[in-house]
Amino acid sequence: MSGAGKKVAEVAVKASRTIDWDGMAKLIVSDEARREFASLRRAFDEVNTTLQTKFSQEPEPINWEYYRKGIGSRLVDMYKEAYESVEIPKYVDTVTPQYKPKFEALVRTIMKLFIDW
Repeated sequence: MSGAGKKVAEVAVKASRTIDWDGMAKLIVSDEARREFASLRRAFDEVNTTLQTKFSQEPEPINWEYYRKGIGSRLVDMYKEAYESVEIPKYVDTVTPQYKPKFEALVRTIMKLFIDW
């Protein structure tokens, strides 16, 4: 798995543990808001499940011998060499550290408004 994909899956798992869905649901008073909240939670769960399953698995290794039998060694070796020479740069997140404190402060403010309401 790529570093970025793995990181996204880990963040999604951590986020699903830290969200107090039941606590937020208790703060909702209208039926329309409950429907919207349920829709938000379903969407979050679907995305979270996709991230956990799709990006948490290593890709199957290429069976180069299988292709050598059908295509020939010379061409397969050429492709294998090209494939192995590809370097995918690691994603370095420079945005999250900058905005995470602002986001957390906003969430605290919104939760305080709900509680005081």
